[in-house]
Amino acid sequence: MKKLYQPVTAAVLNELVALVGAENLSTSETDRGQRAFDVSSHAPHLSEVVVWPQTAAQIAAVLKYANEQLIPVTAWGAGTSVEGNPIPLFGGILLSTEKMPHTIQIHADDLQVTVEAGKKYKDLNQELEPLGLFFPPDPGGDATIGGMLANNAAGPKAVKYGACKDNVLRCQVALADGRLIQVGSRSIKQSSGYDLLHLFVGSEGTLGVITEATLKLLPLPKFASAVVASFDSVDAAVQAVVKIKSSGLDPAALEFIDAQTIDLINQVGGLSLDQNHTLFMEFHATHEATLQLGLEKVKGICTDLGAQTFTATTDPAERKQLWFGRHHAYDYAQQWYADKKLLTLDAAIPISHYPEIVTQIEQGLVKHQVSGHMLGHAGDGNMHVLLPYDDSNYDRAVAFHRELIERALELGGTATGEHGVGIGKIGYMRQEHGPALDVMRSIKETLDPNYILNPGKIFP
Repeated sequence: MKKLYQPVTAAVLNELVALVGAENLSTSETDRGQRAFDVSSHAPHLSEVVVWPQTAAQIAAVLKYANEQLIPVTAWGAGTSVEGNPIPLFGGILLSTEKMPHTIQIHADDLQVTVEAGKKYKDLNQELEPLGLFFPPDPGGDATIGGMLANNAAGPKAVKYGACKDNVLRCQVALADGRLIQVGSRSIKQSSGYDLLHLFVGSEGTLGVITEATLKLLPLPKFASAVVASFDSVDAAVQAVVKIKSSGLDPAALEFIDAQTIDLINQVGGLSLDQNHTLFMEFHATHEATLQLGLEKVKGICTDLGAQTFTATTDPAERKQLWFGRHHAYDYAQQWYADKKLLTLDAAIPISHYPEIVTQIEQGLVKHQVSGHMLGHAGDGNMHVLLPYDDSNYDRAVAFHRELIERALELGGTATGEHGVGIGKIGYMRQEHGPALDVMRSIKETLDPNYILNPGKIFP
């Protein structure tokens, strides 16, 4: 539904100052420009004003006023998303949670923590480490909890521990009309009414703004080992993924990285990995003997499938270095292709179809004459492809992107496994969801009838 939004006038600015204080508002081009884009290649858009609320009540008040005045509001966490999710397409108010980074309470006995939306998950895990606890989702970027929940972020360890939706119990949410509501409960078991909690998780700030959350925690694993196995063919590496998943092993992470990406990680990141198609794995256990038995089993699978190298380490520094390289592959690609932009895919399919999606990628790269880097959370069927492009091959890259997503949907998968819809996946929503998209729109119009919340996202 097309809406006629109103501009941010001097009178509007005066009202916002009254709501949040002059020190929590800026119209400078520098502040607006720094929050006009995320790490994707989508074009930046300037908001008209940046607002930094410091409380949930201030967020609710800003939304209530913006709704009355028909001013669009886009929530902002850290700008680490890769689909343009927090780009303020229609200007208006950029509502940042940067001044809400606090841990409200650690419920250690319940393995829970309550935090404000602007808390960064890496900072949270540093606080929890002395207590022997951690929050499992780890998308890689320095993301905030609010942003992670809004996009249902996941990361490598989702194969064992799940995505954000599996690790949140309760949220406080500010609605477009200014109501501040609680959804979910600190009780592990919840069977009361509609599951509104998971309605907001993954909604990308289009239904409400998450202001705080109570998260599930887990004890830090007593024993952990990182495993790297390399193969001289993509097929062997992918077959190993399927065998490992069907063997009864329970990897905490199971990543596939093609040889071209390994070369990039080595050259830009300074690692010295065997330049072959590679699986990164991590295993956690409460007993060392259990860990060793699992490592022997996975080594046997990889060896039977022709692994060229197989190394395992329990050294924390070595594990950290390996995962640092994997987490920063996107950053390394941006450095390597500094004169180009990156188109990022994150389709996901049932694990049994992982070999088919890899074949689709290999054939598609040749067909469309584009180069690409394959890396993905193979353990849960998520595949990323990084496509460097410029004006000379943009149309071919888009055609490859479209065919890959359509194939993923044919195989019972999704257009986006963890990056969200944002701007880049809007065109596939109808194909993936059919009439259910109309139900989503009905929910949107119930909670946000004036379409002020992150307009231009999710709905075509």
